[in-house]
Amino acid sequence: MPPVDEETASLREELGKLVEKLRIKQEAVRDDTSLGTPGQKPGKASTKKLLKGHINKVTCCHFSGDSRHAVSGSLDGKLIVWDCWTGNKIQVIPLRSAWVMTAVFSHSGSFVACGGMDNMLTIYDLNNRDGNGMAKMVREITGYEGFLSSARFPDDDTVVTGSGDMKIMQYQVETGQKLLDLQGHNGDVAALSLNPKDQNTFVTGSVDRTARLWDLRKPGCVQTFWGHGADVNSVSVH
Repeated sequence: MPPVDEETASLREELGKLVEKLRIKQEAVRDDTSLGTPGQKPGKASTKKLLKGHINKVTCCHFSGDSRHAVSGSLDGKLIVWDCWTGNKIQVIPLRSAWVMTAVFSHSGSFVACGGMDNMLTIYDLNNRDGNGMAKMVREITGYEGFLSSARFPDDDTVVTGSGDMKIMQYQVETGQKLLDLQGHNGDVAALSLNPKDQNTFVTGSVDRTARLWDLRKPGCVQTFWGHGADVNSVSVH
């Protein structure tokens, strides 16, 4: 390894000082991160229902708006729509690609969408059947330059996606038309969560070590949250 010259060493030292100053400023303005009163124990979680049916790894799941039905995606190449109260399978949807990374219900429960390593978003209508008796595929949205990691329906008319090409995009379900193309992340988008109180706002997580707040009514990122030292692969707004 070649020796480090004085100029490079000086620049590294200066960069380290700037990073430390930034960290101190972030600490001064960040939200309270306390875990509550010492001695308080969190509530104990228990299994309410065990849903069995997939024969390979389950990579994603999502509740519908009624908090009763859920959809799961698996590397066995299937989506399963569940009745979580009874544990019964409502529908089984075979996929063209087994490499599914996200499966999501629309809020009304009429649609499910999925995608993954096929670089494509596929939308199914649960209220209609195709010639084989399966949920009818109503739209395939292509054009992604990376894997599809996350998707959410603000309403039954539009869907928002995050993908490995560092982009956040919004599409119209009926036509597949791209409505928005939001850029701001410097790495793969790994997670996306809608604000349940305002479906126009949402948070994304990325391998660029940031979480970012977006508003569909405004161009670009609204706010960036720093603090993680590695990939942000899960986010949730509640």
